[in-house]
Amino acid sequence: MKVLLTGGRGMLGRTIERVLGDRFEILATDLPEADITDEAAIDRVIALAKPDAVIHCAAATAVDACEERVDFAFRLNARGSANVAAACHRHGVRLIAISTDYVFAGDAPRPYTEFDRPTGGATIYGQSKFAGEEQIRALCPNHCICRVSWLYGFGGPSFVHTMLKLADGTRPVLKVVADQVGNPTSAIAVAEHLALLLARPKLCGTFHLTCEGEASWADFAREIFRVAGRTQAVEGCTTDEFPRPAPRPKNSRLEKMGLRLAGLPPMPAWQEALKMFMEKEFGYGS
Repeated sequence: MKVLLTGGRGMLGRTIERVLGDRFEILATDLPEADITDEAAIDRVIALAKPDAVIHCAAATAVDACEERVDFAFRLNARGSANVAAACHRHGVRLIAISTDYVFAGDAPRPYTEFDRPTGGATIYGQSKFAGEEQIRALCPNHCICRVSWLYGFGGPSFVHTMLKLADGTRPVLKVVADQVGNPTSAIAVAEHLALLLARPKLCGTFHLTCEGEASWADFAREIFRVAGRTQAVEGCTTDEFPRPAPRPKNSRLEKMGLRLAGLPPMPAWQEALKMFMEKEFGYGS
């Protein structure tokens, strides 16, 4: 099976190519050869490649920067997704698009399911990604939308890479936010489940691909240091102590109802996925 990636040089794209490259013919594209904001250009790329499926990873993902560059965020995340979706539909190509927990408001008392109605949340990033989802649904019926959150993968940048860099012995205590909760998610685990979706060519709809279990950012940091064998102390703090241009959701938890209903295997526990990633990326535990 031939699979074309948009955003192939990003963290998730690189991880998909590395994990699935021996099972699929992966065509990793990115700027400048594949500009999703140019509808004619991305149409040519898909027409010439003739893939069986497109995994659409290209996006503006710098959450704070999106608050300042509103048109840029919507040009990539909404208009760009519309261009990819329309091209896939014209050429009869299945589309698997990556989205985010930020499409939800982040204030629910429970994990969000695929059947909860998103609003785009309080950030430009979330609103632009939700607009992209809506464009995909309207323009390419043969699609899967896969939401991820708290993602880390080969080469970063990610929370895992940042925490290990900060734990350099110069800081007796690291203050890490403890009042936001989510599902730390390995891009390796996401790639493996994308392979399962690729193996079900008639399966369509929205799926949550986050690892099982939940944690705060402080919990996540402590587990990173435990796996790495570092004695770095972590002190939990509030979101208000670290104000950011874009408000962070208090609840980023995603339930994987879509996988269950489709009869697909569950995502791995986040602690197990983290341990596997840190062994592959940094050699810890090997």
